[in-house]
Amino acid sequence: MAVRASDVSRMPGRRTRPAPLPETPQGKPMVSWFDPAVLVKSGLKALLSGTFGRQADRRLLDAVSQPQKLAFDYSVDDSRHPREELWLDYVSDLGDGWDSTYAVASTVMAPELELTDDTGKTHVTRGGDVLVFGGDEVYPTASVAEYQARTVVPYEDALNRRRHRPHLFAVPGNHDWYDGLVSFTRLFCQGRLSSGWRTQQRRSYFALRLPHGWWLLGTDMQLESDLDAPQVRFFQKVAACMEETDRVILCNAEPDWIKQQVMPHAGRGFLDNNIDFLERKVLGKRVSVFLAGDLHHYRRHEDADGRQKIVAGGGGAFLHPTHLPKVDQRPGGFVQQACFPPKQTSQRLAWRNLLFPVINPWFSAFMGVVYTLLGWGVAANLNEGALGAPSFREVINAALQSTGSLVLGAGVVLGTVAFADGRRGPHWKKAAGVMHGVAHLAVALLLTWGVSAVAAPLAAEFQWSLRRDLFSGLLLLGGGALLGPLVVGAYLLLSLNVFSCHPNEAFSSLSIPDWKNFLRLHFDAEGQLTVYPVGFRRVPRKWKRGSGPEDPVWVPDPADTRATPPRLIEPPIVIGRTKALPVKPEAGPPGPTGVMVDEHPPGGAV
Repeated sequence: MAVRASDVSRMPGRRTRPAPLPETPQGKPMVSWFDPAVLVKSGLKALLSGTFGRQADRRLLDAVSQPQKLAFDYSVDDSRHPREELWLDYVSDLGDGWDSTYAVASTVMAPELELTDDTGKTHVTRGGDVLVFGGDEVYPTASVAEYQARTVVPYEDALNRRRHRPHLFAVPGNHDWYDGLVSFTRLFCQGRLSSGWRTQQRRSYFALRLPHGWWLLGTDMQLESDLDAPQVRFFQKVAACMEETDRVILCNAEPDWIKQQVMPHAGRGFLDNNIDFLERKVLGKRVSVFLAGDLHHYRRHEDADGRQKIVAGGGGAFLHPTHLPKVDQRPGGFVQQACFPPKQTSQRLAWRNLLFPVINPWFSAFMGVVYTLLGWGVAANLNEGALGAPSFREVINAALQSTGSLVLGAGVVLGTVAFADGRRGPHWKKAAGVMHGVAHLAVALLLTWGVSAVAAPLAAEFQWSLRRDLFSGLLLLGGGALLGPLVVGAYLLLSLNVFSCHPNEAFSSLSIPDWKNFLRLHFDAEGQLTVYPVGFRRVPRKWKRGSGPEDPVWVPDPADTRATPPRLIEPPIVIGRTKALPVKPEAGPPGPTGVMVDEHPPGGAV
């Protein structure tokens, strides 16, 4: 009788060999944002989440069904003795490609990290007892599978039981809201244990009480960049627990101090004042540090009182440009002090859009199909009975007589108008979109003319017209796949470097995994806060299994000589408790009532 291989493992004394461990990580690559499948999926998710989010705000339900500690108390240790110091890590915009996400994760999870600054001075830092995710914890859209592959696994492999698991708190961003915050709530708000962290929060917003009168507040701005009434009421109660000299670190998913300047036409009137209401009327000048992600780079602004506004969205997602105008200074007196990468480097990186066809192959294939549909019928009509190469006038006349080409051409122009950036106003959007669409139609006509010029002399050799038309179609497909994306790349390059538009599209198209960053915060025994901005010029592309007991699962392969170690973006930012003025918040109307908040919870809360 034959014995099946599956039966051998069940026989007494017989053991099958365990499956060999992979030699390289099985992580996902960077999201290809111009992949048509990704575009369609992300667009549908954004549309559905926006529609349902406006009609049924999950935060209102959680405020009733999920009572939460008013504040998680890290000003004392497990023995309830006051803490002398605390280390905290802030990572935002993570969960994209493996190389970038894991490079940040393995550095964050290291028990100790030595960092050098531009002066050559070395600073010894410690892994945080608390880990804060600042928004957009996964890309392209939220789902349990994407969180597991792009966020959970990298951090579990990075910790690898090398030290105690940090307490994790997460601020939701717009990508976390794309499934109505369902996956985010399951992962971060239900007390789940991971090999990489321990979750604590029960809602999508939270308050942490830190040593020496410091607080950290994490908000949920949903997709509308708005705070709901129960959330404002929650933070009003938190503010009532503070002393006048206490200092606040406010974590928002978006840097409103930048977006209000670069997108002046996107304002929504009084709704934009909800964040201002929290900052001015609830917290006042207690806010010494504003932290945000959403823009995937590092940028720091400071005012005369030493208050900081820091964007640190480099946890793993594609790079955003830093050379946009109008953000060096604002009426509030905050002046830009540093950015990473430098503006000149950011401008040079934008030129990579001229490699658009190579970087985005699936989009290139899509544009090849569009150009083929635009010119195939025209080329077929020109080739029919042609004795020589047609003139360009004949190509234009044939295109005007082709109903299908006219309809598709109109669709192309309408699509480019919809795609155009509206931050300079509706008239600029229409003009830029029409010019972009006309450029595609002009290139398609020139390509059709060239294809007809090649096919016409060969017409006599093709006894069957179908062969000739197929030959023309293949030429249009190949030419369109090259020229169509090149037009898009040139449009994005000019839009960004000349007109300061399309920053998101011009850099998401490049999927740059480098120039990553995170923040390491140290609250010392004197009550002083030191912020260490950690940057990665080039993340490793090759990994091997760690061999030592103190190693993470994967370590950089020495063969990858171009990778650079993490270092400080700028010297540490030191913020003393007396630096910012202890001014009381402005008087404001009372908050909404009827919110279930545990104001006197047992141990570990205020």
